[in-house]
Amino acid sequence: MGENKQRMLAGDWYLPDDPELVADTRRRVELCAEYDAAATATPDVRHKILERLLGSVGEAVGIRAPFRCDFGYRIAIGPRTFINFGAVFLDAGPIRIGADVQIGPNVQLLTPTHELDTERRRAGWERALPVTIGDNVWLGGGVIVCPGVTIGENTVVGAGAVVTKDLPAGVLAVGNPARVIRELEPRSGEPDGRPADGRPAVG
Repeated sequence: MGENKQRMLAGDWYLPDDPELVADTRRRVELCAEYDAAATATPDVRHKILERLLGSVGEAVGIRAPFRCDFGYRIAIGPRTFINFGAVFLDAGPIRIGADVQIGPNVQLLTPTHELDTERRRAGWERALPVTIGDNVWLGGGVIVCPGVTIGENTVVGAGAVVTKDLPAGVLAVGNPARVIRELEPRSGEPDGRPADGRPAVG
């Protein structure tokens, strides 16, 4: 393994135009194209492609094409999670998604960050910070989760929110930057913390 890939995997500053990382990107391009082309294939066929693309993928995971990522092998998705159209998961750093997560269309999970120093940024240095999404989270359409953020289980993030800091478990957060507006209490007969009334603020 080359130095830049080692540095990336360790969360250190690295140069992404390394030939080994370029080869990893080519692999991702091919597998994402294969997955997108299999939109009408059986769930079993699509799941087998995801097993080759991703680091780990649980049973009954559904991802609607198109789906985009940096490498794929740094993404772990728990069982029964659903990801809608147009997801962009930039996984230079680890992306960990729990079980029973609902992810709306055009959601972005972003791990890369760049240098504030102008010369080092021009030279191409970057690093990546992990993104973690807990069990039973709902991310509304167009949500952006920034590098280094963890979202606690059962939390709901409203459509279009930009999550720049960690969110605790069991809350409703909206806005840019996302802010907690209230705690969520489980209702009888429903999964913990997941509202089912389709509030438009959440999407």
